[in-house]
Formats: sequence, C-alpha cells, structure tokens
Amino acid sequence: MTISSAPFPMKTAGSQIPDDSAAKVCRDISGCDLLFMMAREGFPSWFRSDMELRGSRASPCNPAGRMIKYGPRSFPTLPEATVTDSGPQPQNAGEQHSPPLTTRTSIGQASRWRRHFVYRTECLKTTWKCRLAILIFVILLASLTRGFWIPSLGRSLTCTEEVGPSDAILVENFDPNYLLFERAAALEKAGLSARVLVPTEASRLDPEVANTVSQGIAELMARVARVQNLKIIPRRDIEPISLNVAYQIRDFLTKESLRSVIVVAPAFRSRRSSLVYRAVLRPAGIQVYCMPVLGGHTPENWTATWHGIEDVTEQFIKLQFYRFYVLPLARGGVAAPARITEP
Repeated sequence: MTISSAPFPMKTAGSQIPDDSAAKVCRDISGCDLLFMMAREGFPSWFRSDMELRGSRASPCNPAGRMIKYGPRSFPTLPEATVTDSGPQPQNAGEQHSPPLTTRTSIGQASRWRRHFVYRTECLKTTWKCRLAILIFVILLASLTRGFWIPSLGRSLTCTEEVGPSDAILVENFDPNYLLFERAAALEKAGLSARVLVPTEASRLDPEVANTVSQGIAELMARVARVQNLKIIPRRDIEPISLNVAYQIRDFLTKESLRSVIVVAPAFRSRRSSLVYRAVLRPAGIQVYCMPVLGGHTPENWTATWHGIEDVTEQFIKLQFYRFYVLPLARGGVAAPARITEP
C-alpha cells in the first residue's frame, strides 16, 4: 500500500498511484485538512467492502472511479477540492460561493434598513405576583396613613379664610348653593360690605341680560337669606369658564370703581377661585379676599361618602389644570378665545 499526505490544497507528494486505483479525500477530525491518497489494493478485503458499502450511501465516487468532493457538515464554508487521478482540482468558485454570498448580502441590506425603523431590546417585566404585592402594599400604606393624607388633601383645596372691609361681596353662583347666600348675608350684616354681587347665567338671546330662570333662583335664595343689597351680573360661560368669568367681573368692578372684593365660594373650590381672581384682579389694582364655605363635607370627613370623594377628586384635578395650564393665560392679561358653552 502506498500512502502519501500533504496539507490541503497543496499537491500530493510521494510515489505514483496506479491509474486504475481509487482515491479518497478524508478530513482529519481535528480540523486540519490533510490529503490522503490511499491505494485500495493495499487494504484488506473487509476494509474495502466497508468502504464500498459506505460509498454506496455517501456516493464519494463517480461510476468512472474518480473521486468527487466529500466534506462534513461541520465545515460548510471551507473550500473543497475535487481530486482526480491527475491531482486535486479546485471547485468552481462561482458555483460554490454565489448563493450564500447573495443571501448574506440581502440579509445585510435588510438589517441596515431595518435599524432606521425598529430595534431589538431586552426588558424586564414584573410578574402578576409582584404587581399584586405592590397593590397590597399601596392599599395597606394608604390605610395606615389615612389620618394624615385625607385632611391634608382636603385642606389643600380650601383657601385660607381672609376677610376685611371691602367694596363688594362676590358670591360664586356656578352651582346654586344656599349656604353661599347665607354667608354673604352674614358678612353684609357684619358691616364688611354693603353690596352683594351674584353672577348668573346670561340669556342666549341677549348676553347683556341675565337668564330669567337663573336670576329668579338667585333672587329667591338671596331673599330667604335676607341679603339687603343684591346686584345680578349676567355672565357668559366661555371656556375656560372660571378664568373668563373673572375677566367679566374685573370689567364690572373697574367700571364701577370698586377696589376690593370678598369672594365667597364653596370650600373645595375656594383655592382655585382665589388663585384665579387674584391672578386677574390684582394687576388691575383690586384687593381680593377669600371666604370658604363648608357644607356637609369637610376636609376631615369627605371620604365618608361617594359624593364627597367625587367632589374632592374633581376639584383637585381642576385645581392642577388651572394652576399649570390656565393661569399662565391669565398672566398674559388676555382672555383665551374659546367657544360659548350651551346651557
């Protein structure tokens, strides 16, 4: 048996192999490509039979006895060679590399375009057990500290009571409330002011005239509360309503040469009313006082009923809306143009 070996793809070295013998190219499992030229006549008959049996399954030889390429799957990209009796011959490069190169080029181009629109990232998400534990912790914390945050939240919506001798008493009559008229009558009786101003909804036909029904309700509550000197001011509900009504009141006070006013408002609305009227009236030189009026709900017990929770939640959201969005419009000195709301 004649065996010659050389590193692939170098030409084989050693003695001649007969022309009628078969050759096989084997790869060393260690990764080094060696070319073994082995004459079949030197192998035992049982080894030749085994090679012929394997060759029938893997087809390493063609019918003429010449060897074709044979490579393991673990090295698909390494160059292969076709070995014939005349020596190793390289395979057609275009036939070997064109399909993988085209595929890799397409994938690379798609990746370059995709990075402008989408990207892949890794994130952590909480489990339902973690979310449930957080919810239970928040509920327990709110329950244990309710004696602190419930009155604090209620007081944050209520203005500080501050009164003094004024030219007028202004009753906020957005939602008719008899307690406001009763407090205005008490202030009038105490001699803090001789005039009580009540803005009421204006008529849709004539904005300078108060709506008959709204005016009748206001006059009825004033009469029951024993308000002596009542003045109805027609108001146009233009969003944002509180800001634009404050501008209308400013125009009336400036026209009547009134330099101070006491604003009587519901308790949980009073902080917002105080901020709005002071932002609008102070630049005009008008002093603003605030008188909050408590009803059935107080800063300490507003969570006792669903109506109290609804009222506090609504007034808290509106306070933040006016504080961070609407009041910057008031500082500009011009009322924002907006639509007139339907009655």
